[in-house]
Amino acid sequence: MNIKETLFELSETSGASGSEKNVSEKALEMLKKYCPDAVIKNGNVTGRFGTKNENLPELVLDAHIDQIGFIVTYITDDGFIKVGNLGGIDRRLLPAQPVVIHGKHDVKGVICSVPPHLSDSNSVPSFNDVAIDTGLTKSELEEIVSLGDTITFDVKCQQLLNNRVTGGAFDDRSGMTAILYALDLLRNKPLKYNVTVIFSVQEELGERGAKTGAFEINPDIALAVDVSFAYAVGENELKCGKLGKGAMIGISPSLSRRISDSLIDIAQKNNIPYQIEVMNGLTSTNADQYSVCRDGAEACTISIPLRNMHTPVEVIDLEDIRYTGELISQFIIKNA
Repeated sequence: MNIKETLFELSETSGASGSEKNVSEKALEMLKKYCPDAVIKNGNVTGRFGTKNENLPELVLDAHIDQIGFIVTYITDDGFIKVGNLGGIDRRLLPAQPVVIHGKHDVKGVICSVPPHLSDSNSVPSFNDVAIDTGLTKSELEEIVSLGDTITFDVKCQQLLNNRVTGGAFDDRSGMTAILYALDLLRNKPLKYNVTVIFSVQEELGERGAKTGAFEINPDIALAVDVSFAYAVGENELKCGKLGKGAMIGISPSLSRRISDSLIDIAQKNNIPYQIEVMNGLTSTNADQYSVCRDGAEACTISIPLRNMHTPVEVIDLEDIRYTGELISQFIIKNA
């Protein structure tokens, strides 16, 4: 499996929270290579890997499929589109960003920017101030765009130096790619768990897809494969991982310490680079849903370090996806 090609293909397919159809269909196509019976149910893309063995515990591999974006709230008489946010968008970067409005067909637009020569303020705009210019009139827009349509940043992924890449929606198409890579490594290997994959919707709106997925599957163990903060200049190194240094294994009172320790032990025995991510409460990932659903699952996070989170220029190291996939696969392989 080509990690870079898979990541870029997933990341450049639109899927803002609540409107994941395009990327769900793309993910279903990819997952069926490993889970032929995979389906889309309530938005989630779900598939069982291998043959179910009643004597083995149930394991879920979860990565969320949605991305941050906007929702159309109003079209002004002047033909500007007003929006609300879907997920936690950094408002500092909004002016002059190119976007795509996903109406009856896609429409390109730009977020309006007041030139500094005409502005009396350097304050961060509120979403009430955000307007998108498409060049169309109100009547022309209303033929294509409806209230409630979603909008995403107009982004193409790019190769940086060495193994680093930049793009949008790496949160969490990186996690999806790592899981697919793990499944590729697990072909024809003996497994110590029954494995179900869930690419879940609406994580950015409150981990909603994971709630329904956790209730349906009711796993014994759940690994939430997401992204977390990678260090950049000026940030607190104590709160960040490092690019290229491996997956970040979560430790938290809300996670299973047994699973965390097992992942650490497996990484050490197999010489897989890893990092520790300590959290002092909930993780703000889908792991929080699995750990308390029904009678609870032993949940843990495996996170890929990412810079510039929730922006159109997220940065990751492709090696971290590879390390994450290797760690997941080694956790699942049954050793003699």
